Amino acid sequence: MFNQPKGLIPAALSNMGERFGYYIMNAVLTLFLCSKFGLSEEMGGLIYSFFYAGIYVLSLVGGLIADRTQNYKGTIINGLVVMSLGYAILAIPILSTDQNINWLLPLTCFALFLIAFGNGLFKGNLQAIVGQIYDNYEADEAKKGPEALAAAQKKRDSGFQIFYVFINIGGLVAPFVAPLLRSWWLNANNFIYNADLPALCHKYLDGALQGADMANLNDLVAKASTTAVTDMTDFCTQYLDVFNTGIHYSFIASVVAMLISLVIFIATKKVFPTPGKKAETATAEYTTEEKLQMAKEIKQRMYALFAVLGIVIFFWFSFHQNGVSLSYFARDFVDTTVIPPEIWQAVNPFFVIVLTPVIMLIFGALSRRGKEISTPRKIAYGMAIAGIAYLFLTIYTYLMEYPSANEFTALAESAKVKAGWWVLIVTYFFLTVAELFISPLGLSFVSKVAPKHMLGLCQGLWLGATAVGNLLLWIGPLMYNSWPIWQCWTVFFVVCIISMGVMLGMVKWLERIVAGK
Repeated sequence: MFNQPKGLIPAALSNMGERFGYYIMNAVLTLFLCSKFGLSEEMGGLIYSFFYAGIYVLSLVGGLIADRTQNYKGTIINGLVVMSLGYAILAIPILSTDQNINWLLPLTCFALFLIAFGNGLFKGNLQAIVGQIYDNYEADEAKKGPEALAAAQKKRDSGFQIFYVFINIGGLVAPFVAPLLRSWWLNANNFIYNADLPALCHKYLDGALQGADMANLNDLVAKASTTAVTDMTDFCTQYLDVFNTGIHYSFIASVVAMLISLVIFIATKKVFPTPGKKAETATAEYTTEEKLQMAKEIKQRMYALFAVLGIVIFFWFSFHQNGVSLSYFARDFVDTTVIPPEIWQAVNPFFVIVLTPVIMLIFGALSRRGKEISTPRKIAYGMAIAGIAYLFLTIYTYLMEYPSANEFTALAESAKVKAGWWVLIVTYFFLTVAELFISPLGLSFVSKVAPKHMLGLCQGLWLGATAVGNLLLWIGPLMYNSWPIWQCWTVFFVVCIISMGVMLGMVKWLERIVAGK
């Protein structure tokens, strides 16, 4: 880790603080929208999709701003400030009622926009700075000879993997914060946490509760209240208020995390390079013929970039179901009596931290034996591994004969045969391995092929492709609630396998572009 260029660790620490604050919110967002406003899972998933897509679409705006102004560091600082404001708005505990939902829900969406815009200013530009760190490092090592340059170039992939580990350290701890604060506040008000109660409470208050749902509500109320309940309307109103206020308090931790990240970045910003400046100086020394050759090379690089972006759209469409369909699956189909469904969000970053050194050792050993796997090929393998995760879910839920989520949740509690916790562990294991083959190495790929004067924009394009995948996330909850659940997972399996095939078909061409041939 410490045999990396100067500046990597401060950048990673700045990102870790921001990611900690972000993942506190992200771990509960869809469930929070449903529990606070009584939204359907499809509507909660739709808002989540647009929010998540907005983060990455606005990274294009952030990249353009930084590229135009050449003020990457200032843009990053502004992003942290804007995000802090968004989290501060979310931290205000206001009970949602029929009288105020018309302005409270838009206010919540505005806070999410601020978070997305701030993230757009921050995320891609920090990644561009990390890419420039390696550009400068390789240029310095090239002066020592071809062998030193070759050794330096091999450090880029591992450097981005280290950077990615720091992101996930924040992501590992964060999902525990909101459930702990929520449970603490519930206990302080003589209530006990139950994941199913908010939806039932909303249905009761809306007068839409009937049949088995009414029996389930009475059963859960008896378990969730430490005092006798005489007025169901009063109980439901109070439970929703206390339940969601506890989540609001967790957003205060997000504000604190943003400020810590801001302090780290400001304190260490002098060690970071400024992307683009070296390229501008070098341009003046090129001849006309060299400039024409450079223009041709830039076109080829951009074609390669867009080809990979087209593939990763479908990875993020599948992978980021961990915030929607897989979160709903954890809540509805998995026995979460001991562990709240939000906590399962920590499984992915845990595996990232544990598995990254293992994968780095494997890649390093292959490289030393002269069998190094190219970055484009790693991305193709990642798509295959993501497909394995959904193949496992498909087979398991088919054998369990699970119906759609709507049909399953309508069953009486005694009739539900829920999955064991190990099902999520296996799923997240394969999804995390796939992520490690695609996400950090995709960032490395972008930094390799991006023209030097377009680093911020190209990192923004990578995030923009993620945005397109996230815009499709709402399809997951739609299938989840309407189809037998195994059919939902089959769609994601097929998407991953087709993407892998297309990527493998382009590998040799992409390898030539990366090698500059």
